[in-house]
Amino acid sequence: MSTAITMASMSTYAILGCGSVGHAVAEELEAEGKDVLILDMDEGRVEALRDQDMDARTADIRDGDVADTVADRDVILILSSDEEANEAAVENIRARGGEQFIVARASDPVSADDLSESGADVVINPSAVIADSALRALETGELEYKAAQLAEVLDGTDGDLAILTSPGPDPDSIASAVALQAIAAARDVEADIVYEGEIGLQENRAFVNLLGIDLRSRADVDLDDYDTLALVDHSQATDPLEERTVGVYIDHAEPEIEYEAEFSDVRPSIAATSTILTKYIQEFDLSLSEQVATALLYGIRAETLDFKRDTTPADLTAAAYLYPFVNHDTLEQVESPSMSAETLDVLAEAIRNREVKGSHLVSNAGFVRDRDALAQAAQHLLNLEGITTTAVFAITEDTIYLAARSKDIRMNIGAVLEDAFGDIGEARGHSTDATVEIPLGIFTGIETSEDNRDTLLQLTEEAVRRKLFSAMGVEASDNGS
Repeated sequence: MSTAITMASMSTYAILGCGSVGHAVAEELEAEGKDVLILDMDEGRVEALRDQDMDARTADIRDGDVADTVADRDVILILSSDEEANEAAVENIRARGGEQFIVARASDPVSADDLSESGADVVINPSAVIADSALRALETGELEYKAAQLAEVLDGTDGDLAILTSPGPDPDSIASAVALQAIAAARDVEADIVYEGEIGLQENRAFVNLLGIDLRSRADVDLDDYDTLALVDHSQATDPLEERTVGVYIDHAEPEIEYEAEFSDVRPSIAATSTILTKYIQEFDLSLSEQVATALLYGIRAETLDFKRDTTPADLTAAAYLYPFVNHDTLEQVESPSMSAETLDVLAEAIRNREVKGSHLVSNAGFVRDRDALAQAAQHLLNLEGITTTAVFAITEDTIYLAARSKDIRMNIGAVLEDAFGDIGEARGHSTDATVEIPLGIFTGIETSEDNRDTLLQLTEEAVRRKLFSAMGVEASDNGS
C-alpha cells in the first residue's frame, strides 16, 4: 500500500489547452504540490500563468512536437475547448507510443466516442460534470431542508410519538422505525414502534429478537394516547388510519392510501426506506448505535435481495456508511436462522408436489398453519438446478395463500400474480418476490372441513396451477409431476 501511495505522489502532469477548466485544474494540482506543465497557444494566457509561478509554455497542441514535449509526463489532461485539437493531440501522443494516462475533454457523446477511439483513457464533459455537481448540491440542500422540517415536527411533539410500521412488517419497515425512534430520542421525544398483524418469517422474528427491538402490537395500544403519528415504509397498507393527521410519513414507494402529513418524504427512486432513514441519521450527525446500524443494513439488504433487486447508488452508499458500525455476528445469525419443523414439512410437501414447466416450478403444499413457511419454501426451491421462478401455494384456514419468487430478469413475478389473481384476490410484491391471498370460496364454493379436505385440495390444485402457468406463458399438465 505504501508503494502505491509513493508512486501516486511522484506522478507528473501536463495540461494541454488551458481555458477556464484547465486553469482551475492546474491551480488544484499546484496547490497539492504536483509537478504540472501547461501548454497553450494563447500567449497572453501563458504569460498570466507564468506570473502565477506556473510552468507554462506556448504551443499549438495539434503539433506533433507536443507529443515529444510531454513524453516524460505520467498523466496528460487535454482540456481545450477545441474538440478537433483535442483529438489530434490524443492521436499524436498515442502514435508516438506513449503509455501515459490521458484524460480528454469532449462536449457531446459523438466527440466523446471519437476521443475514446483515438486512445483517451477517460473522457469528460464539463457540462455533464457541472450538471452532476449541481444535482448533488441540490440533493444535499434538499436533505438539509427536509431534515429541518422533520426536526420541526418532532420538536413540536408534546407527548409521545407512535411509529407505525407496515402491516405484517418486513425488515425494511422495522429497521426504518428503529432509526426514526433513535432520531426522536436524540431530540428528547419518547417513541413506541407499533405494528399490526403478525411478524412473519423466521428471519424477521430472529431479526427482532436478536437485536432486542421493542415492538408493540397495535391491538395493545390506543393511538389516541400519542401526540404524533409517524408512518414508515407504509405504502402497502390498504386500511386507512383513524381520522387524524399524520405527523411524519417516510417511504420509498407511493402509498396505496392518501395521507395528510405534516412532513412527508417519499422517494420511489430509492430501493429501501432504510436508505432514506440512513441519510437522516447522517444529516442529524447522530452517534450510530450498533443496534440501529445493524438493523438498517439488514433492512437495505433484505429489501434489495442483498443488492440484487432495484439497487441504486444511494442504497450502496448508505450500506457502505453503515458497515463499520454493524455487529456482523448478529447479522449472520439473523440471515441464517434455524428452520422450524413445520417449515421443513412444508418444504418436503412442496418438493413432493412440484410441477416444472421449463424453468418455472409450481407446487401445492396442502394445508398449512404457518403461511410464512410458504415463502421460505419458495425461496429454497429457487435453488434447484434450472429453476428461475417458483410459486408455492396452500390452504390456510379459509384462504388460499401463494408465495412466489423469481430470479428471471425477463419476468416480473408481482405482475404475473396480479394478472392471474388480481381480480379475485389481493396480490402484492415486487418483480422478484410476491404473494397473493385468495378467498377459498371463490374457487370452490366449499367450506373448509375435515370431510372435504381432499376435494378442496383437488379443486385448488387445478384452479391455481392452471391460472398461474397460463399467466407465466406456459401450459400446466393435467396431473402435475
